[in-house]
Amino acid sequence: MRKQLILIGGGHAHMMVLENIGRFVEKGYKVTVIAPSFYHYYSGMGPGMLGGTYQPSDIRFATEKVVRKQGGVFVNDSAVRIDARKKQVHTASNHVFDYDVLSVNAGSYVPMQKIPDNAQNIYPVKPIEKLMEAAEKLSTLFKQRKITVSIIGGGPSSAEIAGNVWQLAGKTKKWMPEIQILAGRKFMARFSEKVRTRVIKRLEKRGVQILETGYVKDIQPDMITLDSGQTLSTDFIFMATGVKPSVLFEDSHLPIGPDKGLLVNTYLQSVSTPDIFGGGDCICFQDQPLDKVGVYAVRQNPILLHNILAQLEGKELVPFEPGPEYLLIFNLGGRQGVLKKKSLVFSGQLAFWIKDYIDRKFMKKFQAIETLL
Repeated sequence: MRKQLILIGGGHAHMMVLENIGRFVEKGYKVTVIAPSFYHYYSGMGPGMLGGTYQPSDIRFATEKVVRKQGGVFVNDSAVRIDARKKQVHTASNHVFDYDVLSVNAGSYVPMQKIPDNAQNIYPVKPIEKLMEAAEKLSTLFKQRKITVSIIGGGPSSAEIAGNVWQLAGKTKKWMPEIQILAGRKFMARFSEKVRTRVIKRLEKRGVQILETGYVKDIQPDMITLDSGQTLSTDFIFMATGVKPSVLFEDSHLPIGPDKGLLVNTYLQSVSTPDIFGGGDCICFQDQPLDKVGVYAVRQNPILLHNILAQLEGKELVPFEPGPEYLLIFNLGGRQGVLKKKSLVFSGQLAFWIKDYIDRKFMKKFQAIETLL
């Protein structure tokens, strides 16, 4: 019986494996990809899509099409449990899939525990499909009346969402909203003052209010209460409180890190189960903590491709090196950005253009696979 490779998720870290499914099939392996969507959306361009800079088709990769065209099997489902002892993956629709080697790129999510059941205009910033839905709703509201948009969270995601909500409202040419960021005690706290001041200046110039008066205690569809007792009326809420790895590994009783991501060794391999690999936001790299940013997932691509194939063939694995400090650029809407690379920090149109060029180039590279196959 031929060996079976299962990929959970079609995210950034699996791009090169997806591109090379044909190689695995030619070698006699069965490849099955389990993913909750027929497309994978590039999160780095999500805020730009919210603001209308990009269309959904600009930022997505046709996972199902690429898999099937190469002879792989695509399963539109969500993995809910991994049985490492039996080497099986269980899905939400109660299907069970056997594997010889498994790789997981299940991504991350924004916790929504405080959200009431009757909430309609409260959206997490991930998955990106939620931003698509939010953009449609906001476009309609902006044409009807002046509303207040609240963004809960004090990190760069809040900054990008705020700037692109402002851009989206400008495109409707009707009512401009009140935009407020509920940033806890300090906005962009983990960044230098050079970065913080540039981001704050760009946002405040657009009328965005940045509140650093306390953390959110309670959320209702039309009201937010802070731990200080302060209440703020609202019409629309984005949750940008940070991401957490998929709960898949905790539910599967696999070794996890402090963030509950799959604990992997230097080969991106589960520390307890050699036939399980992982990449992207859903892992905890044992050698050193890694930020939840797409650049590490992209850097993991060639390592996962090599090591998955090597594990199937009984060959030597290669280690993952996180690499040098990465380039960080925030898209603040209106074709304005803030760029940071080591000690270099600057803002303006040039920063946005650099990000736009890098992002479009990345997407075109992998979207080309859809037509070349």
